[in-house]
Amino acid sequence: MTGAAVPRTRWIARPDAVLRGEEVGAGPTYVLLHAGGERRHVWAPVSKALVDAGFRCVAFDQRGHGDSDGDARTLAACAEDVAAVVCGEPSGCVVVGASLGGLAAVAALTDPAVRARVAGLVLVDVVPCLDAPRVRAFLAAGGLAGAYAELVEDILAHVPVLRQVTAELDLPVLLVHGGTGSSVGAEDIDELLRLAPHTTVLPVRDAGHLIAREQPAALARTVIAATAAWHGAR
Repeated sequence: MTGAAVPRTRWIARPDAVLRGEEVGAGPTYVLLHAGGERRHVWAPVSKALVDAGFRCVAFDQRGHGDSDGDARTLAACAEDVAAVVCGEPSGCVVVGASLGGLAAVAALTDPAVRARVAGLVLVDVVPCLDAPRVRAFLAAGGLAGAYAELVEDILAHVPVLRQVTAELDLPVLLVHGGTGSSVGAEDIDELLRLAPHTTVLPVRDAGHLIAREQPAALARTVIAATAAWHGAR
């Protein structure tokens, strides 16, 4: 990114960690939350497209990732971090969460004060109605069964809460899912639509689970087309 789109460094002090990130652009805001095992820089191509379209993007390394310290062991800690990020942004932002980022965003939305500041939620290849055996099988097939194992089990233990929050959401939701290699199957989509019938579901078929890394331009186009009108609507 060059010229007016030079990223600006950000940091947020949490009780047990310092979250480090950056913002870029000007205009209505997207908060971008990366997947487990990644870092904020995965969003750079997506951010460029969003900024070129007139939006502002904020991305932080989640705790225990990249330049942020702290331990990523519980969903609650990740969700509280997301709440801190959202509450530091202008009201009416759209939150985009990939995998862990999406689940942490859903958990953060249990707080009415956080919900009131969010114009909409984009889930990138993740659903809150997780099926534990299929999640474990997906991680094992990708050689990730041991990565963040404590956090994974804590998330699975909180699926009933995630489902309840999703069913009670009064804001627009977009699910963007991949094709071959996606963690989201037809049964997951059906269950999400049962919980939140107002959800829009759109595919990026040439991507797997990590859509921001594999097809950033297509992800950005999909997000802009589906969510640009959300900003300021609440």
